[in-house]
Amino acid sequence: MDNFLFQATIYLGAAVIAVPIAARLGLGSVLGYLAAGIVIGPVLHLVGHETEELRHFAEFGVVMMLFIIGLELTPRALWDMRRQLIGLGGAQVVGSTLAIMLGGMLLGLAWQTALAVGMILALSSTAIILQTLNEKGLMRTPGGRSAFSVLLTQDIAVIPMLAILPLLTLPVPPSLTAAGEIDRQLPDEAAHGTMSLVEGLPGWGVTLVTLGAVATVILVGVFLTRPFFQFISRAKLREIFTATALLMVVAIAFLMTLVGLSPALGTFVAGVVLANTEFRHQLEADVEPFKGLLLGLFFITVGAGIQFGVLFSNFFVIVGITLAFIAVKGAVLYGLALLFRLRGRDKWMFTLGLAQAGEFGFVLISFSTQQNVLPDPLGEHLLLAVALSMLLTPLAFILNERFVHRHEGGEDGTDEAPVQDTGPVIIAGIGRFGQVVNRVVQMAGLSTTVLDHDLETIRLMRRFGFKGFFGDPTRPELLHAAGLQKARVLVVALDDKDAAVKLVQFARKERPDLHIVARAYDRMHVYRLYAAGANDIVREMFDSSLRAGRYVLENMDFSEFEANELEKSFYRLDRHAMRELASLWKPDVPVSKNHAYIERARELNRDLETALVTRPEDSEEIMGTAKSPPAR
Repeated sequence: MDNFLFQATIYLGAAVIAVPIAARLGLGSVLGYLAAGIVIGPVLHLVGHETEELRHFAEFGVVMMLFIIGLELTPRALWDMRRQLIGLGGAQVVGSTLAIMLGGMLLGLAWQTALAVGMILALSSTAIILQTLNEKGLMRTPGGRSAFSVLLTQDIAVIPMLAILPLLTLPVPPSLTAAGEIDRQLPDEAAHGTMSLVEGLPGWGVTLVTLGAVATVILVGVFLTRPFFQFISRAKLREIFTATALLMVVAIAFLMTLVGLSPALGTFVAGVVLANTEFRHQLEADVEPFKGLLLGLFFITVGAGIQFGVLFSNFFVIVGITLAFIAVKGAVLYGLALLFRLRGRDKWMFTLGLAQAGEFGFVLISFSTQQNVLPDPLGEHLLLAVALSMLLTPLAFILNERFVHRHEGGEDGTDEAPVQDTGPVIIAGIGRFGQVVNRVVQMAGLSTTVLDHDLETIRLMRRFGFKGFFGDPTRPELLHAAGLQKARVLVVALDDKDAAVKLVQFARKERPDLHIVARAYDRMHVYRLYAAGANDIVREMFDSSLRAGRYVLENMDFSEFEANELEKSFYRLDRHAMRELASLWKPDVPVSKNHAYIERARELNRDLETALVTRPEDSEEIMGTAKSPPAR
């Protein structure tokens, strides 16, 4: 027990010290965890043989991460990604495998060994890449979505790889076949027997059991989740809900291992099934802390497991292997980025981010050496090459940010630095919404300062004679350079809802007197922007929907005047309702659980129906007089 507490203190202490320092230096948490592992392992030797066992345990963080990602993807969104999953992801796995296999054969490896090495190194690190993309807010960019598609395809590809590797077994020399001549360490599962539902079954039986397991996950998610969570919620104990969320993830992962599937794939499917339920946000909130801790522990064990003695004794060989497969894989990724029309920073982020090997490489290398597919010395070198490539990944993201972005931005003078001409109106985001606002304001003779993080959009604007500046509008230094301290109006027209709220909060804190006009996606986004301090909030589809409704009335025997008056009445009443409901909305309570909100919404709907069938001039009296409401 004392030893366990000591080890826990070492791991947690290293993380608490190293990660904040790395974050402060702009290096990201992943590099901080890896550095912490190197310090407590190879440098200070505070941890030892338990690192490998901890790594297998900590890999469960990847399972939890894919469950959370699944919660954010509806089945329709997943179907919309089919081109990226099958085309981009499949091409990456096959292309990288064949390219690395060819390189291995040119170096003298047998084709079986070269193919195994190609499959192992074709995989990238789901844990590092997704963690880094989330930290830097890049998941919703084209490059981030493409990287996620490839990672998901790679996780699926692990299954056929595990089936193919035993078929690549090399012939064993007769001198080594005698008992006692081969000293291989079998995993604990092999020593004590494994639990499996498919062992000994014919091929069709394995297929039926596997499909049955996946179908069970889907059916339970669709039909049993709601009543089960309603039963659990009656206990009104948060820890029970947390335990239920963990039970769900662990049970699904265990079921997947019983039928020989990837636990990460199984929990991802479960997350997608639950994405449309009212428990989605609660599940994510309960699992998130465990995911973060386990992933941090996983990165520490990767750093602690690097055998610098072996590395230095074979330095040029291992570094050569690492740089060679990163270069080959990067070339394949760059070609795919061009083929699938990724541009600028997305192209380089996709290429540099996925060029390393991944955590599944540790599993496949160990499995391959046990199956006599890889010689032991080669397996040892590959393990170090995989770890070294993972260590270089955060540095690749930093390189991409600090050099590639600057180069891309400087081509047209659209880097973040040269914002010189400022105006009284700042427009953050220049998509379809921001473009219309910009043209109206400029038509009135006012100057604007336009900011957007999409380089191609800025370039296109400049071709048509409009000034725009490249950069992330949520960055404080860019806002100050754009004239935040002197501006009279800030228009927030960002596509990213969280980024829009973040920008409003910062601008309101810096300039309490600034008038902020914000674009909202829906009602919930309206409430968040209102709480953040926006003055005028415009739902992006509201005005166009009102106009469409008026056209319907005009073609249903209402006069043009009557239709116009009804449109204005609905507009006024809806603004009043938004003001009322904004005061009842609670950010940490789902709307379906906010009884006061629901009750008031019902009352307002009844009043709205009453008001709209009376004279328009009487509707204000029915609803009550309200001062300028927060939204349109």
